[in-house]
Amino acid sequence: MRSYIIHMQGNQARAANVAQLLDRLPQAQVVDAVNGRDVVAKGQVNCRQGDLHVPHYPFALSPGEIGCFLSHRKCWEMIANGDDAFGLIVEDDMVPDDTLWPSAMELVHQHAGPDHMIRLPAKNREKPQSLVASHGGTCLFLPKRIGLQTVAQVIGRHAARHLLAASETLDRPVDTFLQMHWIHGQTVHTLYPNGVSEETDALGGSTIQSRPTGGKLAREIKRAIYRTQVALRPQRP
Repeated sequence: MRSYIIHMQGNQARAANVAQLLDRLPQAQVVDAVNGRDVVAKGQVNCRQGDLHVPHYPFALSPGEIGCFLSHRKCWEMIANGDDAFGLIVEDDMVPDDTLWPSAMELVHQHAGPDHMIRLPAKNREKPQSLVASHGGTCLFLPKRIGLQTVAQVIGRHAARHLLAASETLDRPVDTFLQMHWIHGQTVHTLYPNGVSEETDALGGSTIQSRPTGGKLAREIKRAIYRTQVALRPQRP
């Protein structure tokens, strides 16, 4: 298994953490993050305003979200075209601890294959639909509703091809897209607890452009409606 660390060149606040990840993760390499502003300015990305898939996404993509999505697609392409059955993709603010991370990796090597996608989230926000396996306090399970955030995930070679085929046009953030198993056709499993933490604030804050502060109530209402629509489409065992 190879590891792919998404990192924006020149981000010195995260350079030390990237160096540690290169040392700790299996066969690790840095993948240069895509600058969303550049690709938008050059017209190098196909985007829609949240209306490509159902349910419609109620917010426009920011340049930072576009760059994040394209950075993950870059890793998917490397996995899809590589020789390994699966690869580990992490963002550069991910920090693994020494207590649960080895157990999580043991379960990955026991159960992952080219057709699998396994999330390793930093927070417990998913309810298990069915348990697959457990080891050393870590559980591999099928979540009823797939959680958000993309700090770490294992993507199989065939799974990467499914995700690439379904995301040639972008209309929502990458983590929101990955929730839509009914669109990309990929079953998504979760490993938790897993020893993963997301040290965004400690490493200089988010690299994705923040949302506008105006109309907060309206945004929260739209967000709640969207999440309700997603919840109506659970994964099945």
